Amino acid sequence: MGEFLTELWAFMQERKKFWLLPIIVMLVLLGSLIVLTQGSAVAPFIYTLF
Repeated sequence: MGEFLTELWAFMQERKKFWLLPIIVMLVLLGSLIVLTQGSAVAPFIYTLF
């Protein structure tokens, strides 16, 4: 996992694609939110936000 992040960061520096960083962070946060709330009672309220 660390090697992937290192390569991703090197790619963004080389190609000057720093605008990808906020998109990747938001995708990871939303994905983890969905996974963590999948089996809880909060899940119906999270899904109504989307």
